[in-house]
Amino acid sequence: MTDGIDQGARAVPPTPTLGEAFRYWLKLGFISFGGPAGQIAMMHQELVERRRWISEHRYLHALNYCMLLPGPEATQLSIYISWLLHGVKGGVIAGVLFFLPAFVLLSLLAGIYLSWGDVPLVQGIFYGIKPAVVAVVLFAAWRIGSRSIRNAYLFGIALLAFLGIFFFRIDFPWIVLAAAILGAIGGKLLPEKFRGGGAHGVSHQAYGPAIIDDETPPPAHAKFSWTRLGLTTLVFVAVWAVSMLGLGAVPELANMGEFFTKAAFLTIGGAYAVLPYVYQGAVEHFGWLSGPQMMDGLALGETTPGPLIMVVTWVGYLGGVAKSVFADPVAAGVAGAAVATFYTFLPSFFFILVGAPLVEATRGELRFTAPLTAITAAVVGVVINLAAFFAWHTFWPKATDAAPFAGPFDLFPLIVAIAAFVALWKFKADIIKVIGVCALLGLLYSFIV
Repeated sequence: MTDGIDQGARAVPPTPTLGEAFRYWLKLGFISFGGPAGQIAMMHQELVERRRWISEHRYLHALNYCMLLPGPEATQLSIYISWLLHGVKGGVIAGVLFFLPAFVLLSLLAGIYLSWGDVPLVQGIFYGIKPAVVAVVLFAAWRIGSRSIRNAYLFGIALLAFLGIFFFRIDFPWIVLAAAILGAIGGKLLPEKFRGGGAHGVSHQAYGPAIIDDETPPPAHAKFSWTRLGLTTLVFVAVWAVSMLGLGAVPELANMGEFFTKAAFLTIGGAYAVLPYVYQGAVEHFGWLSGPQMMDGLALGETTPGPLIMVVTWVGYLGGVAKSVFADPVAAGVAGAAVATFYTFLPSFFFILVGAPLVEATRGELRFTAPLTAITAAVVGVVINLAAFFAWHTFWPKATDAAPFAGPFDLFPLIVAIAAFVALWKFKADIIKVIGVCALLGLLYSFIV
């Protein structure tokens, strides 16, 4: 026994076969609850501590890069690690299996929802879920803000973002662009105010040597070359263009492909950051679903495995049915769900397969991190706006844009929302359990009243 680690543990474990890796990533796709933090912790425990496929340092190095990217960071981290081990094939397998179970489950739930959503039992459940969603989104804003808003400058950016989207209905992409410009300027004039939020925490516990250890050189497929970068970029552009051309015969599906491609490039700061943009487009512009239906989908996204951005599967399914992209509603829903999911995740594979070899060249440089710091601050204001909008739909269920406070104020959802927020904030309760309890409360209340 040396330093608490036996000699057997000091031997480098055998490199997993592609089949062994496939089985692990498939298992992870079914158990990846808890949002990105839970998913990242789960992978750390399994891949760094137990299996030792990758060292602590290399794991955090990959994670830091994924945290800077648009898109679901846990999904991208799985692509990154599997790509290091098994090349492009490994990266594609890990990424697809990370969200495939959630895609199947949410498509199934969307079909059931459209068929049985008017049943009083189901309505009672969602009556309790909606105020829970208000609390969850507000808690997400607090959680992001507590990490990212560290001074008056960043607070000002968050406030401007809220005012811009709430009062002036400025589209989310313009808010992101404005925040990035402010961050770039702030990084030059006040660099100490716009530095990134530091490390994710470095563990000094030794787990033994890993297959991809601290000093392990990158495999041949992971070395940077301009030729490989250009070819990979061309492949992704071709896949996107050909698939979009194939959707041309169904204009609504083509609209979905274009819209969710844009959304994928705007998910800086996590899924909650892009939800306002998805809401604006899917509900207000395209009319694929209603505001309350979006809230129901978000609640189900929180309680199923996979990244939260899988709510796009729900949006796509309901949108395909609402716009009758095919005569059969199930075919229409599955087509919409598949298009929304494909175009949301395609850029994640691009970012890793093209950008990962460049990680060392950009990591920690202020000119790259300052705009992202400002964008993260703006995200706080945008997410608070989303919470306010969901609260409006929940507490004044009969209100409209023309009469924003029409109809009676519903007190019960307000009480449930406050209780749910306190449970999340004060008692660190699990989100899935909070939503489950609120659903039960809504069901009981619907039977009593």
